[in-house]
Amino acid sequence: MSKVLVIPGSQRKGSLNLQLATLVAERLKQHQAQPTLVDLRALALPIYDGDLEAEQGVPVGAKALVEQFAASDAVVVVSPEYNAFPPPLLMNAIDWATRVPEHKTAMGGKPCLLASASPGALGGLRSLLALRQFLALNPGLVVMPMQFGLPQANKAWAGDTLADAKQLATLDGALQALVDAAAKLRSR
Repeated sequence: MSKVLVIPGSQRKGSLNLQLATLVAERLKQHQAQPTLVDLRALALPIYDGDLEAEQGVPVGAKALVEQFAASDAVVVVSPEYNAFPPPLLMNAIDWATRVPEHKTAMGGKPCLLASASPGALGGLRSLLALRQFLALNPGLVVMPMQFGLPQANKAWAGDTLADAKQLATLDGALQALVDAAAKLRSR
């Protein structure tokens, strides 16, 4: 059974991306995966500052995040779009995680699925372009070509799931591809 780290890039109340990340975690169970939903806010990471790092070292929250990466076989990042880019909460957490010396072995080479939800027509996909490059470079995650965008996400829900069966099937297809990629890596 694959262990999948699910990282919502937003923790605010009513966040469409947190709602999507929660759905992703539930759907992963149906794909014989064991999800862990991360609360980036709970890591209590200050804005990255090299002087702060030199004076105080890497925060405990960054080390905890790297440990969660190390314990996982794959990653799903669900990111909102802020001015066509990923949000500061997410970017800052990854910045700090890359300051932990073990980050390359904890993160590098793991398959990563990107997803986004937005009330707009593009479903937050513009932010995933920048996020794809960012996650592939220093952390070394293997960002999958398939991604999931949920347009008009404010109208897309039927309770705790997606109202549109086609959108749900697309999400399930992306999650299955991720779980399959993780299984291939584990079998090597």
